[in-house]
Amino acid sequence: MNYEDFYNQSIQNPEAFWAAQANEIDWFTKPQDILSTDETGYPLWYKDGSLNACYLALDKHINDGFGDQIAIIYDSPVTQTVKKYTYNEVKSEVARLAGGLLSLGLKKGHTAIIYMPMIPQAAFAMLACARIGVTHSVVFGGFAPHELAIRIDDCKPRLILTASSGIEIDRLIAYKPLVDEAIELAEHKPKKVVVLNRKLGARIPFKKYDVDYDALVYGSEEADCVPVETTHPLYVLYTSGTTGKPKGIVRDTGGYAVALKFSMQKIYGVQPGEVFWAASDVGWVVGHSFIVYGPLINRNTTIVFEGKPIKTPDASTFWRVIAEHKVSVMFTAPTAIRAIKKEDPNGEFIKQYDLSCLRTQFLAGERCDVATLEWYREHIPIPAIDHWWQTESGWPMIANMMGVEYLPIKPGSSGKAVSGYNIMILGENGQELGPNEEGYVVIKLPLPPGTLLDIWNDNQRFQAGYLQKFPGYYFSGDGGFKDENDYIFITGRVDDVINVAGHRLSTAEMEEIVASHHSVAECAVIGINDELKGQIPLALVVTKLGEAIEHFQLQHEIVKLVREQIGAVASLRDVVIVNRLPKTRSGKILRKLMRSIADGDNFQIPSTIDDEAIIDEIKEVLELAKIGSFK
Repeated sequence: MNYEDFYNQSIQNPEAFWAAQANEIDWFTKPQDILSTDETGYPLWYKDGSLNACYLALDKHINDGFGDQIAIIYDSPVTQTVKKYTYNEVKSEVARLAGGLLSLGLKKGHTAIIYMPMIPQAAFAMLACARIGVTHSVVFGGFAPHELAIRIDDCKPRLILTASSGIEIDRLIAYKPLVDEAIELAEHKPKKVVVLNRKLGARIPFKKYDVDYDALVYGSEEADCVPVETTHPLYVLYTSGTTGKPKGIVRDTGGYAVALKFSMQKIYGVQPGEVFWAASDVGWVVGHSFIVYGPLINRNTTIVFEGKPIKTPDASTFWRVIAEHKVSVMFTAPTAIRAIKKEDPNGEFIKQYDLSCLRTQFLAGERCDVATLEWYREHIPIPAIDHWWQTESGWPMIANMMGVEYLPIKPGSSGKAVSGYNIMILGENGQELGPNEEGYVVIKLPLPPGTLLDIWNDNQRFQAGYLQKFPGYYFSGDGGFKDENDYIFITGRVDDVINVAGHRLSTAEMEEIVASHHSVAECAVIGINDELKGQIPLALVVTKLGEAIEHFQLQHEIVKLVREQIGAVASLRDVVIVNRLPKTRSGKILRKLMRSIADGDNFQIPSTIDDEAIIDEIKEVLELAKIGSFK
């Protein structure tokens, strides 16, 4: 199949294109109204259809005779457990959990929060909610009580499903005390808390609202799937907003199911029966789309991995999992590969495993720098594909569509627009820009199926944040450009473009150059205030393990590299070495936070931060180097 023709069909006749894709899933009521609009004029897909996401993920395959296929492999290096579940086994537990939720008074239209670690029961809980039409909101296990309370008050769950604990590399985190504190802080009070006791030694303070997970599941009858309308909210997923108040992204059921089936086959190029591994967490959109719903709807074996790319026990973990479970296609964040590269720069661990099963490596979550891409391809010579999407889109917007046509990879580019996404680059006044001109990345409406339906209980914020800047377009919040061959380069959030003496410079471009230095494991370039030039760039770098380069030498060489490749206009003079960079739990580097620290501005610590202690470390380094407001 030819990418250009396939893509053009989706843009020129979206109704016909997505009507054909809708035939790929099983509906209880097949939609006739393929594309319409809601009362605000926002596009709606398959409005008159009905279906059930849990039925598509489990029951359909069992009815088709695949009940004995492995559905989920739970691989937990932190508890040294590997457990496999067939589609029959998953369906049995999910249906009984759904029956238990019904017995506790939940029904279609209610909401539930899931606050769990990376264990199979997290996926079971999601599917059980979907089975009975309860909208779930997964909150990353271990989130602070204050943040959990905000989400409780926003989505008003009837019930919370949790586990006794999560496990970090070096400690056990008791979840139940956090949940209890959050309920105390919240104005809305959930009626019940279902607790899975993992029996790992965490404290589980008992409250009157507690229900034991095992007793609930094994004391309940299996519940059937409840048909829901296409636009029924399958889930609400919170993503950080610029105001500090999280945004609850609402996902529909029907359009999402169609989009996930489409993306598993046409983007990731995965056939039913194969093993697919997204090394992420169910707390993030990747976990929703490509650990739980996407692979299961496509009848793949999916891996629920409880561990880290390094230190569980070392940088060989990813390669062991791939080799042991015969993974065909993998998806992870560039951050994970950079962490492995730092610990094992020469790829010694890679040589110890037979990775011949692995066909394609996908990378997303943050822009993948060229140095990381090249390191990966040097050690594992398969297509390593950077692709781009957002919590809001729910599935990829820019990629190399491996199930359609494999196009040449251009390092630094996320590929070309995915079918259904009419991506354009606009200037400040809404005019379309030409090749290699940097501007705002927008998508012409209608967005394809499966993208965000709204913001939970806040349509005004939805309109203001995404639709008003450029009427008729969805505004992604990212900057970028297209080259003469329509490859798209994302240069980062629009506030990651810095203005040095009137020159708009991309920090991402500078990061590419800094990361190309042989001593650098990973880096971040931010723009900090400067009296003379408005802003100047600052590079924060983490050096590779075992590198003994002096700070002044590294700074001299990096400044020289940037001057050679961008010019003196870049004005990069300051390079500081840090032990680590502040990140969200999903691996995104918190550049805005570092910029605020350097500029001495007030800042809000994002709820998604991996480790708050790093803030003091960054302050200390900048103070010692006399940089920014610490001069």
